[in-house]
Amino acid sequence: MADEPASRVRWFLVFWLFVLGAVSYLDRVNISIAGTALAEEYHLTQIQLGSIFSAFLLGYAIFQTPGGWLAGRLGPRYVLTIGVVWWGVFTALTASLPSTIAGAFSCLILIRFLLGAGEAIIYPASNQFVSQWIPSQERGLANGLIFAGVGAGAGTAPIFVTYLMIHYGWRWPFWVSTILGLIVGLVWYGVARDVPEQHPLVSQAELSYTQEFRIPGSVGKPASDLLPEDPAGRGSFRHSWGQIASNRNVLAVTISYFCFGYVAWIFFSWFYIYLVKVRGLDLKTSAFYSTLPPLAIVVCSLCGGAISDAMTKSYGRRIGRCGVGCFALLLASVILVLGSRVANAPLASIVLSGGVGALYLAQSSYWSITADIAGNNAGLASGFMNMGGQLGGALTASLTPVIAQRYGWTSSFLVAAVFSGIGGLAWLLVEPDQRLALARKQPH
Repeated sequence: MADEPASRVRWFLVFWLFVLGAVSYLDRVNISIAGTALAEEYHLTQIQLGSIFSAFLLGYAIFQTPGGWLAGRLGPRYVLTIGVVWWGVFTALTASLPSTIAGAFSCLILIRFLLGAGEAIIYPASNQFVSQWIPSQERGLANGLIFAGVGAGAGTAPIFVTYLMIHYGWRWPFWVSTILGLIVGLVWYGVARDVPEQHPLVSQAELSYTQEFRIPGSVGKPASDLLPEDPAGRGSFRHSWGQIASNRNVLAVTISYFCFGYVAWIFFSWFYIYLVKVRGLDLKTSAFYSTLPPLAIVVCSLCGGAISDAMTKSYGRRIGRCGVGCFALLLASVILVLGSRVANAPLASIVLSGGVGALYLAQSSYWSITADIAGNNAGLASGFMNMGGQLGGALTASLTPVIAQRYGWTSSFLVAAVFSGIGGLAWLLVEPDQRLALARKQPH
C-alpha cells in the first residue's frame, strides 16, 4: 500500500467545491426566502411562484447530462468557471427587473430557467473531479463534504437574505450573491486543475496514492490508463447519452435520486413559506427554524459520507453504498410521516428537519456510486442521475402547493414520504460492482 501522502491538495480542492456549492445554493434558494416580497411586487399568485421555482429546476435538470458531458470533454476547471460567471449574470438579472415591466412573470420564468441551466454543471463537474482526484475509499467523505455545501448555502440563506431584505430590500440578496459567486469562481480557476498530474503543488506521494486507488480495481495500472480516454471527448454526446440512459445501474440510481429530489426540494422551495403561512411563525422566527434543515444537511452529509466509506471498507459497496442509501431514505420516509402530524410548530420544524437530515445520509452514496461504476465517465453518469433528481424537484415545486391547497399540507408531506420509500427500495436494484464501459462509436 502506498505511504500516506505528504500533501493534501485534493482536500483543499474538495473544500473549495464545498464553497462553490454553498454559494450556488445561496443563489438558487434566495428566491424562496424573498419569494413572498417578490410575489407581492409583481402581483404573483402562489401557483405562479411555484412555476418560477419549477422553471429553475427544469433548466437545471435538462442541462445536467450535457453539463456532465462537457465536464468530461473540457475538464471541471474550465466548465465550473464558465458556469459561475453564467449563473452570476442571471442571478443579477433576477433582481434587475423593473417592478412596472410588462410580462414580469414570463421574464422571471425565462431568467430562472437560464439560471438553472448555468448551475446544472456544478455537481456533474464536481463528480468528474472526484473520479480523477479522489481514491475510491475516500469518495464518501469527499462527496459528503462537497454536499455539505448544500446545507451551508441553504442554512445561511434565511439569515443572510432576511437581514438584507429588512435593511435594503429584496433585490440586494441577489446582487450580493452575484459578487460572492464571481469571487469564489475566480479562486477556483486559479487553484484547480483537471487531474492531479497537472497540479504543481501535488507531491509525488499524494500523486502515487491517488493513482493507486483512483478507480476500483485499478491497482497496478499506469497513470496513462487512468486519465480520461480522450481529453477532447470521444464519440458524440448523443451516442454517449444513449448508452448511459440504457444502463440498468444508472437507471436504478436515477429513479432513486428522482425520489430524493422530490423530498429535498420541499425544504428548499417551500419550508420557509410553510412556516410563515401555515404554522403562523413571524419572519424572524421562521428564518431561525428554516436554518434547521440545512444544519441537518451539513451534519448528515458528512456523517453519511464517513459511514458509507467505513461500511464500504468493511463490507463492500453493496452494504456501504447501496445499503446506506436504502436505509437513509426509508428512515426519512418514517420521520416525514411523524413530523407532518406534530401540532406544535417548533417541534414539527425539528422533526421535519430530522427527516431531511436522514435523507442526506444517502447523498454521498449516490455520487460515490456513480464515480465508482462510471470512472472516467463519472461526469456524464452523475449528470444523468442528477437530471432525475432535479426533475423530481421540479415536480415538487409545482405539485406541493396544489396538493396543499386541495388536501392540506399534511398530505404534501405524506406524498413526500411515499416518494422517499420508493427511492429507498430502488437502491436494491443497483449492482455496485458492475463497471460502466461506454463503447466507442464506430465510424461510418
